[in-house]
Amino acid sequence: MAKHGKKRSSSEGAEKVVCRNRRATHDYAIDDRYEAGLVLQGSEVKSLRGGKASLSGAFARFISGEVWLENCTIPEYEYANILNHAPTRRRKLLLNASEVNKLYIRVEERGFTLVPMAIYFKNGRAKLELGVGKGKREYDKRHSLKERDSDREMQRAMRRGD
Repeated sequence: MAKHGKKRSSSEGAEKVVCRNRRATHDYAIDDRYEAGLVLQGSEVKSLRGGKASLSGAFARFISGEVWLENCTIPEYEYANILNHAPTRRRKLLLNASEVNKLYIRVEERGFTLVPMAIYFKNGRAKLELGVGKGKREYDKRHSLKERDSDREMQRAMRRGD
């Protein structure tokens, strides 16, 4: 019996990471992660497909019951002429209403922060990984670095057979 429907290619469903916020895990203790869609203009999508974006200094916040990404830099697409976008404009994040409510409660009542972690393509659509966490103090950062170094030393010793 023949199968009907769309044939899946091997690359379909795969994620192509455009950019990561490397400082996020250093500066914040991330508890949960959410996947949010991005409302983008055509030239922004073209620029992202070219691998150009920066999440350094980016943050998410609530504005009138919706979650918005601010300070994320997506450079202008060089072939877009007059139809180009503003590189650091505010972009709306697409989340379920229940997710927005959960996030709002955690941010407003418990003092958590919404941290953009990565922008990637999944099934041809631009997605943002949004982390929920608290800011680390300076001594927490030092502790994390020491922990990571000791883990590396253990791994090296295990490989050497010590």
